[in-house]
Amino acid sequence: MATPLTDQEKRKQISIRGIVGVENVAELKQGFNRHLHFTLVKDRNVATPRDYYFALAHTVRDHLVGRWIRTQQFYYEADPKRVYYLSLEFYMGRALQNTMINLGLQNASGVGYGGSGRDGRRSCFLDSMATLGLAAYGYGIRYEYGIFNQKIKDGWQFEEADDWLRYGNPWEKARPEFMLPVHFYGRVEEEDGKEPKWVNTQVVLAMPYDTPIPGYMNNTVNTMRLWSARAPNDFNLRDFNVGDYIQAVLDRNLAENISRVLYPNDNFFEGKELRLKQEYFVVAATLQDVIRRFKTSKKNCSGPLSFDSFPDKVAIQLNDTHPAMAIPELMRIFVDIEKLDWDTAWNITKQTFAYTNHTVLPEALERWPVELMERLLPRHLQIIYRINQIHLDHIASLFPDDMDRIRRMSLIEEEGGKRVNMAHLCIVGSHKVNGVAEIHSDIIKRDVFRDFSELEPEKFQNKTNGITPRRWLLLCNPGLADLIAEAIGEDYVKDLNHLQKLNDLVDYDTFIRDVAKVKQDNKLKFAQYLEKVYNVDINPASMFDVHVKRIHEYKRQLLNCLHVITMYNRIKRGPIKPFVPRTVIIGGKAAPGYHMAKMIIKLITSVADVVNNDPVIGRKLKVIYLENYRVSLAEKVIPATDLSEQISTAGTEASGTGNMKFMLNGALTIGTMDGANVEMAEEAGEENLFIFGMRVEDVAEMDKEGYDALQYYESLPELKQAVDQIKSGYFSPKQPEMFSDIINMLFHHDRFKVFADYESYVKCQERVSALYKWTRVVIKNIAASGKFSSDRSIKEYATEIWGVEPTDLKIPPPSEPREHK
Repeated sequence: MATPLTDQEKRKQISIRGIVGVENVAELKQGFNRHLHFTLVKDRNVATPRDYYFALAHTVRDHLVGRWIRTQQFYYEADPKRVYYLSLEFYMGRALQNTMINLGLQNASGVGYGGSGRDGRRSCFLDSMATLGLAAYGYGIRYEYGIFNQKIKDGWQFEEADDWLRYGNPWEKARPEFMLPVHFYGRVEEEDGKEPKWVNTQVVLAMPYDTPIPGYMNNTVNTMRLWSARAPNDFNLRDFNVGDYIQAVLDRNLAENISRVLYPNDNFFEGKELRLKQEYFVVAATLQDVIRRFKTSKKNCSGPLSFDSFPDKVAIQLNDTHPAMAIPELMRIFVDIEKLDWDTAWNITKQTFAYTNHTVLPEALERWPVELMERLLPRHLQIIYRINQIHLDHIASLFPDDMDRIRRMSLIEEEGGKRVNMAHLCIVGSHKVNGVAEIHSDIIKRDVFRDFSELEPEKFQNKTNGITPRRWLLLCNPGLADLIAEAIGEDYVKDLNHLQKLNDLVDYDTFIRDVAKVKQDNKLKFAQYLEKVYNVDINPASMFDVHVKRIHEYKRQLLNCLHVITMYNRIKRGPIKPFVPRTVIIGGKAAPGYHMAKMIIKLITSVADVVNNDPVIGRKLKVIYLENYRVSLAEKVIPATDLSEQISTAGTEASGTGNMKFMLNGALTIGTMDGANVEMAEEAGEENLFIFGMRVEDVAEMDKEGYDALQYYESLPELKQAVDQIKSGYFSPKQPEMFSDIINMLFHHDRFKVFADYESYVKCQERVSALYKWTRVVIKNIAASGKFSSDRSIKEYATEIWGVEPTDLKIPPPSEPREHK
């Protein structure tokens, strides 16, 4: 006899049937079997979990295609203003569950699937643009190799290539018929009275691959277009006549290397020629596409072409400075090809572009050597020089005697070799500039780009980052998502501000118990995963204290490590004293060339080896280093986290989005007043976060007076003990000097002032332990996380920067296939 369904199961089954219909469940199964047989050419006797995944992915994509074509037809007919989001850091990963959720197909098929492939940096913003019905396109590069896979061997990071396309990608559609040429090198011919000509260039072809981006529970399916580099058939075949045909064919790889690999984002700029090629490659291909679409729009097809309306139909968002070459490239197209006069072209260009800044660290800002740009993109350098001359003439007219200001505001830096400051190019060539959290935007205006904001204060805005609740709640934490839906309804999925209603349930014992149970279930599941993968005995009743993000000095994993050593020493000193058990989980990748970050990983893993194998410590304290932290691992760890570590030095983290994901999933935050932490404290109340350490103004004051690490070392006995243990080889007995570079940095070159915040951090962690078992506060945090939806972010971009209104597009659902325009 079948077990009766619980109320929750009945509700879930009803909602599934309401979304996709009973017949659609059968249709999904039929499609699955068809793709397994005809697309993958397998039967169930030989099919692998990956085959099942691909069969289901192809089946789900079938449900997208009609909507996808219909959306593009609708955009052609309605001709709305289109938004183009340019980023060098999209790369595709697993999209199946996210797509099923947005289509309402999640759980409609009982078929399991294997988690093949990698999750990538699939933007929350693209999800929100589709959900809000914006005519938006994401543009980037189709990297053959994504960010490396991290292997930890003997505590050291090693990198392995991430061959994510090895088995194919069921979501993308190659479009070789839309291949476009991109030019490099060559020279500029200038004749009297004629516009300069860029000649004798090398051509690389850009081949587009399109991926559907479905909105949540609407019929909108937008497009992400990623470009792949291809050599033209005549590439280097000038050598053919001298008999070097084989070498000429082999040299095709040189052209195709452009889209081979994603550069790791380590907040450190390296002026590599291949990187500049990537940056120009993506903008040159994208702008040809944008202009083609503008020219073939319904209005321009039926009347005379005028670029006057270009900014009314096109908004281009530059995500960081990486796509900054779009500014001189659009000018080149307008002036050299479309024959617009300079002033008209510049006016249109400025109205079209907007720029998002993502970092205040000076070493991360892009500054390309003039010599490299002159060789690779000679015409663009000429255009940048002309933009700069007009810009500096304007500054000189306003501040005739202020040569220092003119030097500071120039697009060309002269000190230490001529370089093009790409952030300055973006500011001068855009009509709006934004930071990604209120504190970050204030620092940009007050400090980093102060001269520019004084000149044009109305140009600078804030757009606090956000995350999509579809992936970061419904997909990764279905238990909590269902519980919230039962309590306040499902409207919160499209308007996260509805979570405020949870404040009414803060004192309801039943709801408190249910929230605590969901967290404990997630912790049990994750503890089992950790025990299986790392062979460490995990106490699921312990506090899960999690610090996952890129390894960088400013993110201060070292401060966390010092606290771990301090807890270890306290337990050793008083093994029978009460101690709230903790499992400290740290994860993240170090950029391959970043020595200090790799040493930090080695230190953490060395401390973990000592802590985890000390019988006195037992189950009170465990330290896990999560290997190869990535989105699919984030989806496991974030729902299981009790305490989220957001401990960067105040004024260094632009925003962060991990902090938001943890908050939404019921973790409390220990953090500095940095990035979006400031707004999280405003929303939830500072008393409901664990805030510690110096504020931005304290850091600025310390920079003026000078930071003396030795003073803290000598005055704080527990800090001294921890540092001495690292220095003496307590955690590296075979190589006592192993961590001398870290010690030297902490005492003499620590820009991020780890020792200065140590005492405040440790005291704050004592408060954390004293308050643990804090479900009421968890509910208050979840209720306050509505602001941090990417839907809210994108609405603000749309109305305040792009000049478009979010719409509930009445795109008819797909019926019979029609011709695609």
